[in-house]
Amino acid sequence: MAVNAKVETELVSVQGAETMTGRSRWSWRRDAYEGKITSVKLGAKLLIPVSEIRRVIAESTRPRLDSKK
Repeated sequence: MAVNAKVETELVSVQGAETMTGRSRWSWRRDAYEGKITSVKLGAKLLIPVSEIRRVIAESTRPRLDSKK
């Protein structure tokens, strides 16, 4: 049972990814089906690794602008 709990924390549904990021579940689905992100398909359920969500966030992070002029 401990293994199952670990898997659940490593993978989230597209709805969970949407909640975590504010990015629509349809965008997550599109990127998964186009191969832009890693995903896991279990039956009808599409799961996204948390590490993949973190990668997308890191790649979308812009540097802070220095306010000194």
